[in-house]
Amino acid sequence: MKAGAQRGSGPGGTALGRRSAGFTLVEVLVALLVMALLAGLAWQALDTVLRSRDDSQQRLDRTVRLATVLTQWEQDLLALYDTEAVPPLAFDGQTLRLTRRSEGGVQLVAWAVRNNEWQRWAGPTLVRVAELQEAWLRSQQLLGTEPGTVKLAQDAAQWQIYYARGGQWSNAQSTGDLVAPQPAVNPPPQAPPQTPPANPNSNPNSGPGPGPGNPPPPPPPPVPVQLREALPEAVRLQITLGGQVLTRDIALGPSAS
Repeated sequence: MKAGAQRGSGPGGTALGRRSAGFTLVEVLVALLVMALLAGLAWQALDTVLRSRDDSQQRLDRTVRLATVLTQWEQDLLALYDTEAVPPLAFDGQTLRLTRRSEGGVQLVAWAVRNNEWQRWAGPTLVRVAELQEAWLRSQQLLGTEPGTVKLAQDAAQWQIYYARGGQWSNAQSTGDLVAPQPAVNPPPQAPPQTPPANPNSNPNSGPGPGPGNPPPPPPPPVPVQLREALPEAVRLQITLGGQVLTRDIALGPSAS
């Protein structure tokens, strides 16, 4: 027994009974595979967080921009001004044209939906009736590329405008109530007709002057009154943006006249 114990504790027995240090190739490969899986999962989670942040920022930017656009829409309608030279508010199914008060005069504004874009065009401030009428005619041929055109929103599929008259909503392209233009506040005084001085040597029953034989000329025929469409009580905007329908009502009030 003692001799066997000595042989087992010798140099040969010690080398055979002790396990070698380090990792095998299979263990290293398994560790690398686990690390690769963890890195992939971590990257996917980080990518999801970044995408969610970008989407939230884009939605916030669209919301802020849309709020700014609707504020401009409300300001244009609240500043509506009827010059009686051109229609103050007109919608043809694609473009809404209006005249609004501006610093130093009147401004012509056009809102339109073209090529899936919601656009706004604002012309210069005008002070002459002829210039306003000419600008109104030109605004009927806008293409969306003119100076002063601003792209407000993308993915605008369609839009519709409604007017409130008598507490009921109706299509803006339908005929509204017709009214006569307002008379001037201070009409210019008219000079009385000049009559030639009486000639004492002439016959009172003859001559161009009025008398029993010469009745006064008939009055001129009345000028026909051109009726125009009355402004509505409120305007409803209905537009599709990004597949969602947006509706906004603006009451014009008595100031839009």
